[in-house]
Amino acid sequence: MVGALDDLNVVDLSRFAPGFFVSQYLGDMGANVIKVDAPPPKGRREGFTDRPLEYKDVKDARGAALNTLERNKRRITLNLKDKDARGVFYRLVERADVVLEGNRPGVAERLGIDYETCRKFNERIVYCSLTGYGQDGPYGQRAGHDINYISVGGALGITGTTDGVPAIPANIVADYAGGAQFAIIGVLTALLARSRTGTGQFVDISMTDGVFSLLTQVVQQYLNDGVVPRAGKMRLNGAEPHYSAYQAKDGRWIAIGANEPWFYNNLCQLIGREDLAEHQHDLERKEEVRQAFEQAFRDRTAQEWHELLADEDTCVTKILDFDEVVNDPQIRHREMVLELDHPELGQVQQVGFPVKLSDTPGTVRRFAGLTGANTEEILTELGYGLEEVARLRKQGAAT
Repeated sequence: MVGALDDLNVVDLSRFAPGFFVSQYLGDMGANVIKVDAPPPKGRREGFTDRPLEYKDVKDARGAALNTLERNKRRITLNLKDKDARGVFYRLVERADVVLEGNRPGVAERLGIDYETCRKFNERIVYCSLTGYGQDGPYGQRAGHDINYISVGGALGITGTTDGVPAIPANIVADYAGGAQFAIIGVLTALLARSRTGTGQFVDISMTDGVFSLLTQVVQQYLNDGVVPRAGKMRLNGAEPHYSAYQAKDGRWIAIGANEPWFYNNLCQLIGREDLAEHQHDLERKEEVRQAFEQAFRDRTAQEWHELLADEDTCVTKILDFDEVVNDPQIRHREMVLELDHPELGQVQQVGFPVKLSDTPGTVRRFAGLTGANTEEILTELGYGLEEVARLRKQGAAT
């Protein structure tokens, strides 16, 4: 099957999940992705193998088979502090369309693997740096993780309840949405520009920038009225009784998003509180409505409410536990959980493709290999003879 990005060659230098997600998506859409891993610390070689797709034990094999983030990639291990290893990297760059890295600003330059160096070998290269704060600004050299980027970017301060305790989401807002997805957009946009100009460019992605951009509607409201948004105080973060979560009789929770008046009216009728229908936006009776909803939803279990309301234009869903999520009929129907045949382990499951293309859909062509699984194969493709490969291995440039 033809992939949308079949002719694209990607070199991934990233070390953390946001970068892995970028190259996974490009690989899913057909790109030839080579993941450049760093050698392990001295004295530790867990997960390493000299032969492609061979594993130490079943645990390693299963871990690789289930590793969605590293599928559709081949892996080479290079010590980029070594001059000869950098020579291997430069050969990869000559053949590449995209280089992806996630070091703090200045690290790639010190190693000699930065954009300005790469473009000397290939002026068509699209070089994407995915970092917490971007390549410049006063925070450029600060350490951080998702929780820090959503703090600075504004998302964490408006997520939670009115008691002032922030609700920390999983690392999806900065790492995956603000970072990886904007990086994918940046790379594909730069490739589109290259088709017109003939030259590549540098793509500077800050996860903090991405978080701030995701808050466009909130930011614009603040710029318009100057009112500082607070957790639990906004229309879409818990202030409205008709857009909130309520606990059911069994202790489970349901989510209500009945913003539009027709959804709200349907909801009021179906829970037996028609008297609330005219008070959706009555500020003076907001807490009265909330308390009435709280009381009403304690009369049935979450599943009972779900069965009564979900298909009745009320915008009500049960808040699912994760074992329910992966088996949900909508998730399964949309093939967001893939059933794949592994040559050694039989059937395994991975996350599916969220972007559905009619003619060039995403595919899983290769299960994740362990670190360094394809080193010899890739070096041979780059023109290194067996003696050169042995020398590079012996000196620790490649493993």
